[in-house]
Amino acid sequence: MSTPADYSHHLIRRPRRLRANPAMRELTAETTLRPADLILPMFFADGITEPREITSMPGVHQHTEESLLRAVHEALDAGVRCVDLFGVPVDADKDADGSQAWNPEGVLNRGLAAVRKEFGDDVLVMADTCLDEFTDHGHCGVVTTDRHGAAVVDNDATLPLYQQMAVAQARAGAHIVSPSGMMDGQIAAIRAALDAEGFQDVAIMAYSAKYASAFFGPFREAVGSSLQGDRRTYQQDPANLRESLLEVELDIAEGADFVMVKPALPYLDVLTRVAEMSPVPVAAYQVSGEYAMIQAAGRNGWVDTDAVMMESLISIKRAGANQILTYFATEAARKLNNR
Repeated sequence: MSTPADYSHHLIRRPRRLRANPAMRELTAETTLRPADLILPMFFADGITEPREITSMPGVHQHTEESLLRAVHEALDAGVRCVDLFGVPVDADKDADGSQAWNPEGVLNRGLAAVRKEFGDDVLVMADTCLDEFTDHGHCGVVTTDRHGAAVVDNDATLPLYQQMAVAQARAGAHIVSPSGMMDGQIAAIRAALDAEGFQDVAIMAYSAKYASAFFGPFREAVGSSLQGDRRTYQQDPANLRESLLEVELDIAEGADFVMVKPALPYLDVLTRVAEMSPVPVAAYQVSGEYAMIQAAGRNGWVDTDAVMMESLISIKRAGANQILTYFATEAARKLNNR
C-alpha cells in the first residue's frame, strides 16, 4: 500500500515568491516613484557672483542666474519637470513689510522670469509665496503689537501683501504660486487677486499643513533668515493632526489646486490622513533637516546615502503624496532612470 502524500506544505502561504528577483519585485510593486513626481526647491540669491554651497545642506547651493539655469537644465534632463524658487535678497533690501517680494526687479521675481524665459512650459515654475525671506524681522507677515504690548503677526494686514506678491510672481512667469505663510484666508485672498488680474490659469499649491518644526533649521541658513524667536502662533503645533484636516478643508474650499504637508517624514500619519480625504493632489515637502540628516549620516559612513534617499522618498509616496518636494530631486531622478 502506498503512503499518502503529505500535503501539509500546501498550507504554508509563501509571499516570498513575489520577492524572488528584481523583475518580480518591480512587477508587483504597490507604489511607483517617477522623476515627474519630484519637485526641486532652489535658491536664487542676490549679492553673489558664484554659486555658494549651503554648509548645512551639502550639495545644495544659493544660485546666480547662470548656475540656476544650469541646474534647472540638469533637473529637466533627469526628468524633473517642476522647480520651486525661493529668493535670497541682500539684507539691505529687507524691510518691515517685505516689499521686495512684489518688486518686479526683486530677486525672486527676476529668478522666476529667467527660468520661465529659458524653459517656457517645459518646466513648471513654482514660486514660494511668503514674506519671511524679505522681511527684516523674518516673520511671514506684518508684525504689530497686541493690546498687551507683545509682538504678533497681524493676519488680516498680511493678506493684501500676499495678494501683491502672488500677482507679481504670476506676472514674472510663475505657473504655480505656493503660499506658505499659514495665514487664515490666504488662499481665498490670493485666488481672488490672481483672477482679478487675469491669471485664472495660475495654480495655487497651498502649504496647508505646515508645522512649527525644528526640522526647518538648515533652511534658515539657505535663505539668510532674519528671524528671532519662532512661528508657533501661526504654524501648526506638532502635537495636532485633526487641525491639519481642518486646514486642508479650508484651503480646498478657498480654491487651492494642490495641498501640502510639511515636513514629510515626521508627519507621514498626517500625510496619509490628508491623502485619504483630499479631492485635489497632495504634495509633501522633504525639508532641509530631513535632507541634512541623511547627508550627514551618509558622509559619516553610518548609512548608504543613496539607499536611504530612495527609501525615504518611496515611503513619502507610499504614505499618499502625489508630488514630493525634495532637495534630492535631480539625484533621485537619475537613480530612477538608471534603475
